[in-house]
Amino acid sequence: MATLAAAKMRPVFPETPLMRNELLSDRFGADIYLKREDLSPVRSYKLRGAFNAMRKVIPEKSLFVCASAGNHAQGVAFMCRHFGVRGVIFMPVTTPEQKILKTRMFGGEQVEIRLVGDYFDATLEAAQTFCASEGAHFLSPFDDEDVIEGQASVAVEIEQQLGRVPDHIILPVGGGGLSAGIFSYFDTECRYTFVEPEGAKSLAAAISEGKPVDVSPVNTFVDGASVAKIGTRTFARLKSIRAEDVIALEEDRICCTIVEMLNVEGIVLEPAGAMALEALGEVAEQIKGKTVVCIASGGNFDFERLPEVKERAQRYSGVKKYFILRLPQRPGALRDFLDALGPSDNITRFEYMKKSARNFGSVLIGIETDVPENFPAMFQRIETAGFAYTDITNDETLAQFVI
Repeated sequence: MATLAAAKMRPVFPETPLMRNELLSDRFGADIYLKREDLSPVRSYKLRGAFNAMRKVIPEKSLFVCASAGNHAQGVAFMCRHFGVRGVIFMPVTTPEQKILKTRMFGGEQVEIRLVGDYFDATLEAAQTFCASEGAHFLSPFDDEDVIEGQASVAVEIEQQLGRVPDHIILPVGGGGLSAGIFSYFDTECRYTFVEPEGAKSLAAAISEGKPVDVSPVNTFVDGASVAKIGTRTFARLKSIRAEDVIALEEDRICCTIVEMLNVEGIVLEPAGAMALEALGEVAEQIKGKTVVCIASGGNFDFERLPEVKERAQRYSGVKKYFILRLPQRPGALRDFLDALGPSDNITRFEYMKKSARNFGSVLIGIETDVPENFPAMFQRIETAGFAYTDITNDETLAQFVI
């Protein structure tokens, strides 16, 4: 059925490219391909499931409803415009304006956007209430058999483009629609690595408990995969996978791949879209000499987030640190501190206000350097010069307020 779904899509949008990546292939000693879902018309795979679910109920249904603040909303909007049906899309009040505008652009006059609730739970409740009252068709972002079948078209295209089944597939997991679809299509013909964000390990929890469980609260940084509870239908297809094939990546670590792909390859990936690529380091020994496909699931990246992403990447890779310096309030103290810095130590932040009634003042300092190995020597020089400091780089509570 996934093959038929893929064939039905072709008049609507072309298949996304499967591209061998030289940088990653050389780094890991494997043939690594990227399935570029970031190059779909809505810059994610979500329009596949929306298309497949909608085509099966049209013309009986002509009003469609969804709740989403991201890629699902855009996929539904695109398909409402294609089919010429009405769509009502519920989004949280806190949704960035950029996402609202893109959803409106894809849907045109066919789509109405309603902003309801500060949090997604309230948005979803409002959408389902409206759907029931209007007799509309609710489009789930993942927990729907037709949506899963539509996402499986990614696997159909991979097999056709590669000419065979790959040895290993690495893919991101949120609610499980994409992973369930691909796993159902290839079954045991290849090896899998399922990747979740550290702050939303819903698949790992479900495997541990033998059923979907709520892992709230979740870290929403990887917004395309930060789901508190994996779908019932999706987990029914994934429950046989091995726990060791599910890995979690720290949110800051994912930022390293986003920055590298942008700077080196010119590829724009959202956090969820970068997870499969960053996970290559976790399976480096398994994939040597193998043909590997990483699913680049989306590229809806708001460039207003770029400073934060770069900051997170630098902190994770160890080339940037923040610390509180106890600076004596005497002439020449600052010069003594600066003399302790090395030639590659660059001050990126310096906040200090002299307290006339105190002997010492606290200084918030950010230092960026070329390689992480420069920091131990720098801190040793600072200590030798008689300065006291506290490294707050990994103190998340303080970071929220001062970094």
